[in-house]
Amino acid sequence: MIKIALLFTIGLAMASCAGKEANNTDTMKQSDVALPSRAAFEKTINGKKTDLYVLKNDNGMKVAITNYGGRVVSILAPDKNGKMADIALGFDSIDGYLNNKEYYFGASVGRYANRIADGTFSLNGKEYHLPINDGKNSLHGGDKGFFMRVWDARPLDDQNLLLTYDSKDGEEGYPGNLEVQVLYTLTSDNGLRMEYTAVTDKETVINMTNHTYFNLNGAGSGKITDEVMMINADHYTPIDSTMIPTGEIASVKGTPFDFTTPKKIGQDINADNQQIKYARGYDDNFVLNKQNNYELSLAAKVYDANSGRELDVLTTEPGIQFYSGNFLDGVTGKNGKKYNYRSAFTLETQHYPDSPNHSNFPSTVLNPGQIYHSITIYQFGIHK
Repeated sequence: MIKIALLFTIGLAMASCAGKEANNTDTMKQSDVALPSRAAFEKTINGKKTDLYVLKNDNGMKVAITNYGGRVVSILAPDKNGKMADIALGFDSIDGYLNNKEYYFGASVGRYANRIADGTFSLNGKEYHLPINDGKNSLHGGDKGFFMRVWDARPLDDQNLLLTYDSKDGEEGYPGNLEVQVLYTLTSDNGLRMEYTAVTDKETVINMTNHTYFNLNGAGSGKITDEVMMINADHYTPIDSTMIPTGEIASVKGTPFDFTTPKKIGQDINADNQQIKYARGYDDNFVLNKQNNYELSLAAKVYDANSGRELDVLTTEPGIQFYSGNFLDGVTGKNGKKYNYRSAFTLETQHYPDSPNHSNFPSTVLNPGQIYHSITIYQFGIHK
């Protein structure tokens, strides 16, 4: 199988940061908050070494990533007064992730993000069966999806990290040898850019995302229900009681799912609405307003009045899953902070859940000779 061509990504990354050396250390100067210790992330799992990699830019922003599950461990971003806080939920050591896999904190999720009904789908008349790990369904690639794998890491410079993983034919029930890479870039204007590329030697399905939990006031600082959100979506995909899409693409107008005008996350989170009750809040796929499915465009915007921090999410994906932390249960995270109910949100850019079983949803099939390519940017700034 031919190795993935890196397209133009590494060339552009190296050109934009020419002359800088790769950084893989936790000894950098810290202004307001410290990153986790690199030593706490050094471990050997199934014969492969894990580590912690730090990206930084000239604005003082820093992002820590571990090659265990391709996870974003920390995001240090400035508030309206220039004070740094870690706004991403996670753990202080690799053991925290090993012992709490059910939260998917910061993970690169695949081979298929979100749910597949009954853990079953068909390609060319052949039925494939996946691990059942979420009620009666398969979630986030199975019991040992990409979030549980040790990726090969290649730091390119201070602002770029390339992770690669070879997923074997039959892994977690998925067909085809799949070669995957994710290029993480901390841009000069405080964006965290994630570029996904994959090729296969057999027809398969793929739907990748990142599962970082955000609290713009700081991880573990309280509920996110007062943070104000806009989602650029006139429609969403309603779910059944098992969290699987019914196949309908419904209007958000007149429902708690209307975020086309900015509103507080908590405004309608307890509405007397069956969809809300199924998820105990929000855990829903929004159909993004796009001219086509592959343009890089604004998907969502969130801001926190207390800190002044603002997050814009841009993506080439056709959908975004908004999850309001409904099942966070007080797990202890970094610096001993508790991550309680609705104390963080995720905005997971993606194709729609259970797409292989819905012909009216955008296809997630990848054929030999094709290149899977997806870009998402989490852009951080200060609300004006």
